[in-house]
Amino acid sequence: MVSWFAGLFYIVRLFIYFVEANEQEEPKKSILQEQFEIMQKRLWWIITTPAMILTVVFGTIMIIDQPEYYLSQPWMHMKLGFVGILLIYHFYCQKMMKQCQRRSIRWTSGKLRLWNELATLLLVAIVFLVSMKNSLNWIYGTLGFFGVAILLMIGIQFYKKLRKTRH
Repeated sequence: MVSWFAGLFYIVRLFIYFVEANEQEEPKKSILQEQFEIMQKRLWWIITTPAMILTVVFGTIMIIDQPEYYLSQPWMHMKLGFVGILLIYHFYCQKMMKQCQRRSIRWTSGKLRLWNELATLLLVAIVFLVSMKNSLNWIYGTLGFFGVAILLMIGIQFYKKLRKTRH
């Protein structure tokens, strides 16, 4: 799971670098984009996708081993929902990687930074649910989740302003 998230975090960073390379003059632009494309493919097919497969396989085995426990737990239903969203995120990132290869990605680096925070929110939500299980009041959990999202958005805006002052 850790390798899967690490891959998802880094692949979007590579998309950001790929998009920002468009601002460079030739031949630097082409050299950078070709290198980022190689890095994306290796990260995706050697680390991220195998880690995703192993995470899903081992999670499924865990549930099959004790279905009466896991499938009766409300926190597990929430966790599986977040994992489902994460799988959609994973395959959308794969689509974005293919757009980079075709040089047709339309996302700005700012939007990609926001996209990257979705994986962070999913990580926090999944770890939070598994750690706290049923001992947590769901109202506080929901408020905490949105609190983290708001803090991330504030951080992104602060970073954006900081970058503008440096250029």
